Amino acid sequence: MSQIHVKSPKHCADKHAVLVGVSGRFRKKLYLYFSTVFLLLLLLILLVWLILRPAKPHFSLTEADVNQLNLSAPSLLNSSIQLTIRSTNPNKKVGIYYDEFRLYASYKSQKITPDTSISPFYQGHEETTLLSASLAGNQQPVSPSFAYDVQRDTATGKLVLSFKGNGRLRWKVGSWVSGRYRFMVDCVTVMPFGAIPSPPLSSRQGTVCSTTV
Repeated sequence: MSQIHVKSPKHCADKHAVLVGVSGRFRKKLYLYFSTVFLLLLLLILLVWLILRPAKPHFSLTEADVNQLNLSAPSLLNSSIQLTIRSTNPNKKVGIYYDEFRLYASYKSQKITPDTSISPFYQGHEETTLLSASLAGNQQPVSPSFAYDVQRDTATGKLVLSFKGNGRLRWKVGSWVSGRYRFMVDCVTVMPFGAIPSPPLSSRQGTVCSTTV
């Protein structure tokens, strides 16, 4: 006659506790492993970043032509400006992706054209790119003092305009690409009035622009 073995509830509980303990230790080791790998990757990226130290891009205004700048009403401006900007990546080992880049013209701290978008582009190591943009505004609202300010500048024989840009860029080191960083560009140029103080006006001074990243 065979014996019947019946495991006690205490024996089952002990076996379950052993299995839970083994599973918990395995999960803990797996967590520590992935945490260590993740931290090492972050340290490697940080080390590469500190060694390369990407410099911010350089911008300069090479040409600005004002073809139209007149009021259709006391506070409504029609404008047409052709702009050429030189963009340079000064880095020897870092490329730059420009995902967004918008430009507009400003006069006396007021916007005188809508935003114009530049198509996304990539800039390789120490590469220079010429960017052209047509800034055109139709019935653009301006302050009531705009006409007075322009007349005052006419008397001095010069018109000071600002061309501002903003967008987002990414750094590329080898196959690694960073997240997006916002950047801003500010170019100021002095446009001399001729014998007749009205457009067309032109400036080819090669003005260096300030850049913030």
